[in-house]
Order: sequence, then structure tokens, then C-alpha cells
Amino acid sequence: MISFTNIQLHRGKKLLLDQADLTIHPGHRTGITGVNGCGKSSLFSLLLGEILPDSGDFSIPQNWRISHMAQECVASSRSALDYVLDGDIEFRKTELAIEKASGEGDDERLVVEYERMDDINGFNAHYRAEQLLQGLGFHQSEIKRPLKSFSGGWRSRLNLAQALMRPSDLLMLDEPTNHLDLDAILWLENWLQGYSGALLIISHDRDFMDNVVQRILHVEGSKLVSYKGNYSAFESARAERISLQRANYVKQEKRKKEIEAFVARFRYKASKARQAQSRIKELSRMQDFAVAHLNSPFYFRFPAPKKAFSSLININKAAIGYGKHKVLSNVTFELKSGSRVGLLGPNGAGKTTLIKALTGKLDLISGELAWGNGLTIGYFGQNQIEELDLQTSPLKHLKRSAPDASDQEIRNFLGGFNFHNESVLEPIREFSGGEKTRLALASLVWKNPNLLLLDEPTNHLDLEMRHALVIALQSFEGALVLISHDRHLMRSTIDNFYLVAEGHVSEFDGNLADYQNYLKDVSNKSNKNNETKLKIPANKKVARKEAAERRKSFAPLFKKIRFLESEIEKKNDILSDIEFQLADPSIYELDDKDKLKILLADQAQTKLAMSDLESEWLETQEIIEKKGNTLG
Repeated sequence: MISFTNIQLHRGKKLLLDQADLTIHPGHRTGITGVNGCGKSSLFSLLLGEILPDSGDFSIPQNWRISHMAQECVASSRSALDYVLDGDIEFRKTELAIEKASGEGDDERLVVEYERMDDINGFNAHYRAEQLLQGLGFHQSEIKRPLKSFSGGWRSRLNLAQALMRPSDLLMLDEPTNHLDLDAILWLENWLQGYSGALLIISHDRDFMDNVVQRILHVEGSKLVSYKGNYSAFESARAERISLQRANYVKQEKRKKEIEAFVARFRYKASKARQAQSRIKELSRMQDFAVAHLNSPFYFRFPAPKKAFSSLININKAAIGYGKHKVLSNVTFELKSGSRVGLLGPNGAGKTTLIKALTGKLDLISGELAWGNGLTIGYFGQNQIEELDLQTSPLKHLKRSAPDASDQEIRNFLGGFNFHNESVLEPIREFSGGEKTRLALASLVWKNPNLLLLDEPTNHLDLEMRHALVIALQSFEGALVLISHDRHLMRSTIDNFYLVAEGHVSEFDGNLADYQNYLKDVSNKSNKNNETKLKIPANKKVARKEAAERRKSFAPLFKKIRFLESEIEKKNDILSDIEFQLADPSIYELDDKDKLKILLADQAQTKLAMSDLESEWLETQEIIEKKGNTLG
């Protein structure tokens, strides 16, 4: 097990951990939470041996194999499949040993290495790597593409696949869902639920944590506080703890009343949308946990938007794409005032493309698009932080869109996004990714839209800011279209879902649980159509004995291969000598007629012998390949 005792850790002048204790047992799945900058990633660095504690003791079993998701992926010509296979270091070592033994003709060593390959489950390594890639959203046609051809987000997926490929006793994942769509997150949850080693996860995705971890380690006040159960259980336990420790009754009751008002509001919609029922349950559940966020530094609301026509946007029989490349066909979609729509579908299916068309940033290939009078769109794209002027400050950035607003009014507004004092005057370029995302959201709220088009707004946001965003969106009186892999955000703010898949947009009659079942059905059908069958014998002892017998049969086959290659080389030398003599013009003179006949006969006979040897070599090689394919 892993043990921390009285650990103290600084990063620069900042004290991250002080007299921190921790125990991690084999097989435990632990989620790590805490505000940005509290020391979660530094805890990983400590476990990886990249940094040392200032004081205290910690130990990790020497025989534990550790796998960690790399943060960077070097752009190279190496294929995606090979990069993932590199994660299994023992497989690569054994693969090289087999190649070396084969080249040196060491049959005894070859049998040993084949035995080793069987022990590490190496004969189906390519299959396992392909399954990981497919689960994380890579198409079969992409797995042979070079690393340098993938974007940063897809390289992050490759790093995750490589970490999962590596056999380990301790697996550490830092924000593994950041660049995943909902389909890939659901697949990853299922994979991690079957992982047998100790698991440490840093994540701001509460639903993901709920479905994977068994314990929460909260970094708070330079201490490591452990809670049993998943993230929801942690919130409940922490809420109770805070309630006992702090007299914050007034603030707590105010928050409860706000949430109760939301519940009452959406209860009246229950007859119109089945999704409203699950949303009411979610809001009721949030009431119990609101106290856990009483000390959140974030507090903001969307102001009441100006009224617009009932029909905000109408798309009719549209083809949407880029240039002549059509992504979506025959799209008919109407967005009315007060609508709350979530877009579901696999990565690359066209969800972002649809939102860009709704904003007008992407022209339709064909069809019609109409905006209602009084429409004000607030758009948040996946690369929205790139729209920020990095040279200016948050105060000046907002001042540009509202010149008449006072500096104090802007300061008060930015305070709700945890920008205080001198930070509102600092250049945006100095901010972290999370701070830039918060500022981009603040700019969106500041413009007071009556339609929000949000494409993955929670990337780089911690759990406290995500919670504040949920509360703000619940009270937003305008219309909302949302793409997000954060199921808690979707479930808490969305009434209706649309499915974007296979080039079409259609209303999805169900909630997120129904969508998960839909994905399972699609996956089952796909597996039946494209199943790679692996023979798994029922009796492992008998199977291993049979595999050993098959491996022994390799020795004479490799011996035969070397003999055939030697004979082919000899025949080739003889043929070269014959053809050299036939190239001499004098051989064709009348005096050498008999010699010419002999040479021509020898040439024909040698070529025939070489052909027979080559055929036998190919047949033997095929036998070796077939045997290799049956060893797993």
C-alpha cells in the first residue's frame, strides 16, 4: 500500500501540504478534489518521484508498476497504434527478444520468449490496443495515422490510451475526461470499473467520479481529508461537517429557498417534458448538498434578457458543412423562446457544426435559416478563450462592450467570477486556462443574451465554478442550446435532447440514462458485425499445456526455414555462375555447342529447384504465422 505520514510540501513560497497523512490500499479507486492550485497535481508529482517532500515520510511498494497519463505527446511519424502499444513496455521488450532469438537461430531462447509472450498476454496486444483506440473515439482508418497528423485534443486521447495499455498496480489519471466526448467518457467509466489496481483520479466531472471512485480525497487547508463513497456522498458528508463547524445558517437557507423556487418552477413543466421530472429530482438532490458550496468564491446570475419573438431560430431543410463537404443533411430545427436543448452524439458527428450554423458563423450549403426579431446570441465555443484580448485586463475587456458602466460596477461583477483587487487590472495573458475560461464566461454573461449557445463551457473549470454555472443557468430565463460532456450540467439544465449522428439531427425521446442505453445497443450491434474472435479456453491449465506444446513446434519450423534459406542462397550462387558463363559471347560459337546445352539445362534445373525451395519456404512461413495467431 501507499503511505504518507506528516508530509509537508511547498511549491515556491506556497504551502500545499502540512502534516498530511494518507493511505492507499491495492484495488482502491480514489478521486482527488480541491480548488485549483491546492496541490492535487503536485501530489501526483510526489508519487511519481518528480519532487520530494520537505518533511515527513512516504512509501510505495517497490514492486508496484505505475502508469500515469502523460501531459504531452511528441509529434512524430510513429503511428497511433504503435504509440499505444509502446505503453506495454514488457510486450515491446519481449517482442524485441523474439526478433533477436529468431535472427540468431536460437530455438531454445525462442521457445522461452514465446512462453513469456503468452504469460504477459502479448499475443493479443494489437487487439487490446485497437479496442482502446476505438473506445476512445478513433476510427479504424485512423489507427495507422502518424501522431503528427492529430490535433492536441486527440493526442491527449492517445496519451490516455497508452496509460491504459500499460499493465499497472497503480494508475494515475489527471483530468482524463477533458478532451473526451460523452460517448468516450461512458466507455472509459466502464473500463475503469473493471480495473483491478489502485486508481487515483483528479477530475472536475462529478458524474464521472460518482460512477468510478469509491473514496474521495479532498485537499483542504493544506490537509488531506478522506471521505468514504463517491463524489455525491462526499458532498453530503462535507456539507454535514461544514454545517456543524460553521454558523452559516442564513446563507444556507437563502440558497435552499432559491433552489426550492427552481423546483417549483420546473414542476409545472413536468407535463410537457418527461425530462423535467428527472430535473426536479436533481434539483431536489442539490438542495441537500448546497451547503457544501457555501464558501464558493463564485456567485453570478444572468440578468433578465430582453424579450424576443417566440421563434428564435428556424432552420429548414438545410445542408450544413464546410465548402462542398456536407456534414449534416436535411436539417429542420426550430428553437423557441425558453427552450433548453442538449445536443447528443459521437465526437465529429456535427454538434459543433450545427451550433456554428445557428450563430451564423458558418453559412449553410443549402436550405433556409431565419432569426427572430430581438434575438441576441451569446456564443461560447470550444476555443472561446482565443477571442480574449490577452494584452488587456479583465476590467478593460468588459468596459469595451459597456463604456457607460462604472469601474466599480464592473469590479463588483467580476468579483462573482473570483476576480478581485489587482487581478482585474492584470494582463489576461498571465492567467491560467481556468481563469481565462472564467473570464470568457463572464464576458458572455455581461452581454445579457436571450439565447445561449454553449459548446463545452466547463473545460478547465473546477467543481466550484461548475456548480456556480449550474445555478446560474437554472435561473436563466432565455433559451439554451448546450453541448457538454458534463452530465451533471446537462441533466440539471436541459429539458429536451437532440441526437446528432450519421449526418442527421433528430429529437431524442429520452434522458441521459436512455442515451447511455442507446449507446450500448449501438455498440452491441457493431460488435456483432465486426467481432474479432479470441479463443479463450475454459480450462486454463490444459490451455497453457497445449500452448506450450504448440510453442515447441516452432523450433523445427524455424530450423527448416534457415535450411531452406541456405539452400536458396546456394542455388542462387549456382544460377549466378551459370548466367555469367551464358553472358560470354564465345559460348555461342559452334565449337562450344555441347557446353551451351549443358549450361542451359543446368539453368532450367536450378531455376526449377529454386522455385520449389521458395514455395516450401512460403508454406513453412504460413504455418508459423498461423501458429502464432492461435497462441493467444
